[in-house]
Amino acid sequence: MKKIIALVLSLSLIFSLSACKDNKSSPSSLNESSQTTITTAVQESKDDTTKTEKYLDTSLSIDDRVADLLSKMTLEQKAAQMVQAEQTYSNKNDMKKYCFGSVLSGGGSVPNNDNSIANWSSFVDDLQTGCEESKVPIPFLYGIDSVHGHNTVSNAVIFPHNIGIGAANDKELTYKMGEAVANEMKLTKTLWSFSPCIAVSLDPRWGRTYESYSSDTSIVTSLATEFSKGLLDNGVMPTAKHYLADGATTYGTGEKNKLVDRGDAQMTDAELREKYLPPYKALIDAGVKTVMPSFSSFNGVKMHANKYLITDVLKGELGFDGFVISDWEAINSLGGKDLSENVIISTNAGVDMFMQPYQAADVMKSIVNAVENGKITKERVDDAVTRILRVKMEMGLFEDPMQKNTKSKVTELGSDEYRDIAKQLVEKSLVMVKNEGNVLPLKKGTKIFITGPAINDIGVQCGGWSLSWQGKTDSANGRPITKGTTILDGFKEYAKEYGLEIITDEKKASQADVVILGIGEIPYAEFEGDTKDLSITGEKALPGNKKAIELAKSLNKPTVTLILAGRNVLINDYINDWDSVVMCYLPGTEGDGIASVLLNEKPFSGKLPMPWYKSLNNIATDKADVQFQLGYGLTY
Repeated sequence: MKKIIALVLSLSLIFSLSACKDNKSSPSSLNESSQTTITTAVQESKDDTTKTEKYLDTSLSIDDRVADLLSKMTLEQKAAQMVQAEQTYSNKNDMKKYCFGSVLSGGGSVPNNDNSIANWSSFVDDLQTGCEESKVPIPFLYGIDSVHGHNTVSNAVIFPHNIGIGAANDKELTYKMGEAVANEMKLTKTLWSFSPCIAVSLDPRWGRTYESYSSDTSIVTSLATEFSKGLLDNGVMPTAKHYLADGATTYGTGEKNKLVDRGDAQMTDAELREKYLPPYKALIDAGVKTVMPSFSSFNGVKMHANKYLITDVLKGELGFDGFVISDWEAINSLGGKDLSENVIISTNAGVDMFMQPYQAADVMKSIVNAVENGKITKERVDDAVTRILRVKMEMGLFEDPMQKNTKSKVTELGSDEYRDIAKQLVEKSLVMVKNEGNVLPLKKGTKIFITGPAINDIGVQCGGWSLSWQGKTDSANGRPITKGTTILDGFKEYAKEYGLEIITDEKKASQADVVILGIGEIPYAEFEGDTKDLSITGEKALPGNKKAIELAKSLNKPTVTLILAGRNVLINDYINDWDSVVMCYLPGTEGDGIASVLLNEKPFSGKLPMPWYKSLNNIATDKADVQFQLGYGLTY
């Protein structure tokens, strides 16, 4: 622009001097000549400043655009695309300087400690502006663990955890769940979800059991595909995790506690392919473009270092052309002498982007040094960055980095429409495993004593990965963790319509016709949820379970026991004292769906997505002591 102004001023001066020198000259002819010169100069300058880069030309193929952009990037800029930083360590200036490929919010991590839509959106905009001001402006992707809703953000709808979705086994509702989660995510300009977990879970002592849809590969495949399509069709990229066989690790091999999580899956290659690979093939075919390896190992080889399974099988045999994102600091446990060596090991195995939340710049430098020292080839880096850029272009980020045209179908979190979808999934996820004397459904006009530590606690209903990594009980906060409806709230809502008398005062319990007992597990996530005993009154049980169980027994009245847990816990010591037993899993924020089924407003239809064991003897084997088989579930 400065050049244009200078040119205009110079031409104006020439015009003035010419007019003074020769008053007989034709003003019109001189003006025409000057105007032509000015117009040409302005047009040439405009062409220079607005010329469309080849990689921005949407008429070209994605491959051509990516190749053009890659050719313009330095090794440092390529390495920057291969890292993902945590939002607390990210700001506009960092993005302008490095233009990292991605930023994430870890479990419970909230920008500026302000858990509002406006703050999330402005924070993402600020980082994206930094990228646009970078030497080679490449939009970044914001990622988050939206594993059962946009579950880090206040007042979002929190759906049942995957094990409950598996019990419901409703493909249409699971797709709608994906649709809802995507649109709530878009309100915060978050377009990348680290979900679904497509583990085929075998041992319920694993703390991530509730993240698995089922121990049946076909159920996992079917529901994960529908959920992923719901996200994809609404502009959010899912992540298939945790590759591979994370739900089949051998008890006693766990990395953190010598139990289950992050352990070693010990099996033949044929078994691995038959039981654990099909969900990944299905999700790749559905359009999922990011895959996250597991912390766990396969026959002693850490997945983040397993070139055979990542490069040969995933990228080669399955034809996966998206990119592989490491799990949270997962490369730190690969056994290298330092971070740089672990980066080299995992990059050469096929990892394309590194979730090293607090060491993003260090990883970037490690990649550059490794290439310069011949430890990582330039071709491997180009392959990784090509994959990352391709996904970003396919998502349309280059055309709309500020998401001005990426509109959500809703204007606020927690809409009635999405809460209704969640409630329907709760209703369909409930599994009745015992109903002696037809205590259920509850009759109109019944006097009900409702008790137990799980009966009026949204935090217990939601479990882990709910506002925070480990989750919290409401009692831990002194208030509900987020908006929602507890089981007790649900019964109170239906009380007038069904003529129910709800009793919560223990002193009046003797007046009741029926006792509803709500017990469950404390919220937990990952290895923190691993357990040795699985008992409903064991180490992961809610502290008030035993006392509530004893109270219900002492009343000598028909008892309906509701179990809120992330797995089929051991209940054999108590089940004979209960007339009816309903497994509710972790239903999320819409607890009123439980009351509607117990009152027969909606029927029982849920089936066990995993076996329910009677004891720990030979658990997860063909010789196990099974109380209820996979697929079991009573109806009225």
